[in-house]
Amino acid sequence: MDTTLTEEEVMVRETARRFLEAECPTKLVREMEKDPKGYPPALWKQAAELGWQGMSLPEQYGGSALPLVYLGLVMEEAGRALAPLPLHCTVVTAQTIASDGPAAMRSAILPGVAAGDTVLTWAFTERDPRLLPETIKTQAVADGDSYVINGTKMFVDNFIVADHCLVACRTAPASAANGGLTLFLVDTKTAGLSQTPLITLAKDRVSEVKLTNVRVPKANMVGGLHQAAPIIERLLELATALLCAQMLGATRKDSEMAVEWAKYRKAFGQPIGAFQSIQHMCADMLMWIDGGNLLTYEALWKMDQGLPGGVEASQAKAFCNEKCEAVVRICQGIHGGIGFMMEFDLQLWYRRVCTWTMRLGTAYEHRAKVARALLDTPGEVILGRPVPVVADA
Repeated sequence: MDTTLTEEEVMVRETARRFLEAECPTKLVREMEKDPKGYPPALWKQAAELGWQGMSLPEQYGGSALPLVYLGLVMEEAGRALAPLPLHCTVVTAQTIASDGPAAMRSAILPGVAAGDTVLTWAFTERDPRLLPETIKTQAVADGDSYVINGTKMFVDNFIVADHCLVACRTAPASAANGGLTLFLVDTKTAGLSQTPLITLAKDRVSEVKLTNVRVPKANMVGGLHQAAPIIERLLELATALLCAQMLGATRKDSEMAVEWAKYRKAFGQPIGAFQSIQHMCADMLMWIDGGNLLTYEALWKMDQGLPGGVEASQAKAFCNEKCEAVVRICQGIHGGIGFMMEFDLQLWYRRVCTWTMRLGTAYEHRAKVARALLDTPGEVILGRPVPVVADA
């Protein structure tokens, strides 16, 4: 893996940064916190003109077929600008449809995504927030040429503006042959769907979604019946890696503002950056952000190579959950009282990073996944190292 960005990757990153600096000021971010939709459709269409929504989608559906690393760079810049766009949920769902959806679904949905006409989201989490197959209780029961879905999903991102939602359902008890899970693409205007907005620290649009006798055609199934567990796992891994990129973009911007403040804010006759304790804080912030960056792009790079990237995505999320939050806390401390005043912008980055650390798994949950990969598969190669077979004592 080459960690140096190519000229094309640098161009994608710089183009995204210049665009968002011009079109997404913090005034817009604040306005969208109060807006019913939570995002500006005009900015969404402009993003589509730049190719963001279709960046890694196949060319036949209007996409650019670029590696996921490019999508990570865009997500990083979106995080840096706190861009109020339903980008994360849309691209993750679209990539899943592109890789595992039936041909008719791909042709019907993906061109609209690439053109900026369609917003997508996905629903996995329920009352038990762990990212495990056994937490799925939402039931889908066959009825003629349809399935009838009943259940409740929590923390569904941008459901209020989504056109379609990819829903994880239980269609059979888990067995040795399969996980008993099936994915259905549900039109959000279908009868029986209702949503309740959830108030978050980030003030973004997240919903509790109830499905009451929601009827979905069998043709809307993504993957085979009872066979969705590995598809869901890949969806969650991609979502996790891209969320880490978004977190890192916001965290880096926050740290840059704190470093600049430390250069000019004076105490006892000198800039506070002259004090060793502040210097060490600034050094820690840079090391933590760069460390998270390497882990995140290793995960995306492995996914681009067709290699398993779940362990790397979990390494990145466990690390970013702790270190990104530590960085934004330090930034608050370096700025002092203004960091906690709503009239100043710094709190915008703090609130979002802290919110994102709580999504898609805790640091403990992702550590557990890494540990299982290291310890529960003797004889396999994990993280580039063979796992020894240990004889019973």
